[in-house]
Amino acid sequence: MVRLVSSAALLLAGLLVMPVGAADGGVLPPMRVQSRVNPTQAKLGEPFVFEIVVTHDKSQRYELPTPGDLGAFDYVTQSRERVDGADSSTTTFQVTLQAFELGKQRVPTLEFELSDPNGTVEIEIVSSLPADADKGADLYDVRKPEELPVRTWRLVWAVLIGLAIALLAYGVMRYLRRPRPVVVEPEKPKAPLHVRATQALDALAAQNLPGQGRSREFYFRLSEIVRSYLGERYDFEALESTTPELLEALRARHTPGLPMADLTAFANESDFVRYAKAAPGPDACKAALELGYRIVHLTTVGQAGTAAGGANDA
Repeated sequence: MVRLVSSAALLLAGLLVMPVGAADGGVLPPMRVQSRVNPTQAKLGEPFVFEIVVTHDKSQRYELPTPGDLGAFDYVTQSRERVDGADSSTTTFQVTLQAFELGKQRVPTLEFELSDPNGTVEIEIVSSLPADADKGADLYDVRKPEELPVRTWRLVWAVLIGLAIALLAYGVMRYLRRPRPVVVEPEKPKAPLHVRATQALDALAAQNLPGQGRSREFYFRLSEIVRSYLGERYDFEALESTTPELLEALRARHTPGLPMADLTAFANESDFVRYAKAAPGPDACKAALELGYRIVHLTTVGQAGTAAGGANDA
């Protein structure tokens, strides 16, 4: 048995390859190898055929084992065809490969196995005893190695260690899955409505939006603060109401202290700013902010007076 190494460049038409040696240390008889690829240019991952034609002695047989790692190439499949002539034989291998690196690549090295019946070598194994050793007494043939059972506690220790690890894992799992008390933090009580509304007005005043040329944004924010306050004070949806719906809802409720005429003018002016894109001046913004403070103050005092009056009447 000998090995033949063959390789070729991907874009070359052929290559002459010589055998590297024989099992008995001799040199193989002359032979000829031709190789080519088809097509000579392939796309990334597209299969191509690497054909190797070996012309050799008729007594020889060439085989191509399935190759291992081929670097930038992947092995797909192969076919083998042999044609015997008068003095020699031709064996053709067609190996289908795929390339996964760009540029000119060298086709990977392939190793062929060669069976040559003329290269068979035999060896006779004789006894190491002297020739007249059969005349001696108590001669025994060499016995093969025998296995002797040896008592060991390894299996027992392995089982005990496995059980200990399983118990430890079970204990950790139970500990991690233990029920834990749920701590619910008490909600902080809200500040009174008039305090929250006043704080919102103070924050809006501190931003000085009219002084920055953002009077329309100022009116948007002020309208939301006033509507949110009135909706929570008189228990109705004020933020999503139109101006007529807001005024109608307020007129239908008992609103002591509420400056209805000023609120109506402010609501209409807010619509004019929002939809007509008017730009009120700093004085108008200051007056509207003061109205917001006055609405909160008057309705808070009015509510307190109503509650006190009701208590005295009782």
